[in-house]
Amino acid sequence: MNTLRLEREGALAILTFQRPDKLNALNAEVLQELHQVLEELQEDSDLRVLILHGEGRAFVAGADIRAMSGMDAAQAVRFARLGQQVFDLLEALPQVTIAAVHGFALGGGMELAMACDVRVVERTARLGQPEVRLGLIPGFAGTQRLSRLVGTGWARYLILTGIQITGEEAHRIGLAEVLAEEGQALEAARKVAAEVLKAGPTAVALAKRVILRGRDMPFAVAEAYEAESFAYLFTTGEPQEGLRAFLEKRAARWVKEDA
Repeated sequence: MNTLRLEREGALAILTFQRPDKLNALNAEVLQELHQVLEELQEDSDLRVLILHGEGRAFVAGADIRAMSGMDAAQAVRFARLGQQVFDLLEALPQVTIAAVHGFALGGGMELAMACDVRVVERTARLGQPEVRLGLIPGFAGTQRLSRLVGTGWARYLILTGIQITGEEAHRIGLAEVLAEEGQALEAARKVAAEVLKAGPTAVALAKRVILRGRDMPFAVAEAYEAESFAYLFTTGEPQEGLRAFLEKRAARWVKEDA
């Protein structure tokens, strides 16, 4: 891979964007490489947590402006759909995904972070959807994911003004779940990963699936889906081990099952 680096640490993997001279900006090559990596990881039953991180001074500063500057409408729609396809794949991964955000996460970089399950953001990071200041709108589902994360009011404010906010402000409005000090995003993300790895692997994967699929269901249908999924876990043996471990005051010994 030319633009990404994947490092495995048992059930944890760290995926690093490595275009530091371009602040890890997203172009078609990066997106295609990311798509390839994610397709491989979604089949990896030994992997449970994926951390996304940026090399250098930024998480991902945004889409590559130089690459976009020469696009016509047909090229632009292909680029937007490529980004959407890749980020949809990221969101749907069976593994838990954590964005470790430092420096800049603007435009496509913020959209990338929003496609992850958890966002760990350094206090001094800068986040935003500045596309309107370039005569554009978010094209990698930012108009949709941002409102689902922080509500339509904050989404309209951030997208329609194009302003940047700090990591501290992002945490305050619910865009980031974990606030880290400067230089500590990756370490804080590792701590989140460690908590995930303590939990039942089948339960975690299934909980993620129920949250994502239930989001667009009528409430009563989603409730039924939740109940069926809750019951399914009892066929895997995982609740029996988890409940027994709790009663015996010991750590659970998990055996990975397919969710």
